[in-house]
Amino acid sequence: MAKESDGFVRAIARGFSVVEALGRPPGRHTLSEAAVASGLNRATARRMLATLVALNYCEVDGRYFSLRPRALGLGLSYLNALPYWGYAQSALEDLRNEIGESCALAVLDEDEIVYALRLPARRILSANLGIGSRLPAHVVSLGRVLLAALPPDKLQAYLAKAPLQKLTPRTIDDPATLQAQLQRTREQGYAWIDGELDPAICGIAVPVRDHRGTVVAAVSINTISGAIDEDGAKQRFLTALRRTAQDIQSQTAAAA
Repeated sequence: MAKESDGFVRAIARGFSVVEALGRPPGRHTLSEAAVASGLNRATARRMLATLVALNYCEVDGRYFSLRPRALGLGLSYLNALPYWGYAQSALEDLRNEIGESCALAVLDEDEIVYALRLPARRILSANLGIGSRLPAHVVSLGRVLLAALPPDKLQAYLAKAPLQKLTPRTIDDPATLQAQLQRTREQGYAWIDGELDPAICGIAVPVRDHRGTVVAAVSINTISGAIDEDGAKQRFLTALRRTAQDIQSQTAAAA
């Protein structure tokens, strides 16, 4: 953790680390468990927990601490600040109803994607994946689209340091090969991935842009691997997917 300075308040950083620790399964933790998960000593963790209890972000039941509903507002503050999020919910619902497949919207956070919306049509992905869930960016179509939109210097920094874990035999874990795939994604305007996160899942994604044309998110359609190939996905999904992304962009521009 960085040192205290005019530009960094360690107490705030410690408080957020405790909030994140309490949010991990099983959702209730002792003081010792919270201290270990947050990387703090017991005395500091105790002060942070006492403060969170006083502010109603946390409650205590015997030895166990757990988050209160007020903590949900921290995440909702981010979502409500996204100018496109409210409209994207209805846009993705329309897309799912039209296509009959699972749809999602995600943003990039360093080397991971974070779901801002996810509307399942089939139980082909873990039921634990919802708003706020994270996945490695390199193994999902949403992540490929978002990585492809990075400025060259940021993309090179990502390729140099990102842990490209091989999750299935199909996962691309070579930086040079991934860079070539990202170039292809930029040129064609969409990303297709089949079996790189899970052998049973494939997906296609396109970028969502703001009123300035900057890529701010991505939307995807996911289905069962083997049920469709890339050409079939382009024919069946791509027009509707791009229309949804354009609709979200138009609403964002109207609200700007």
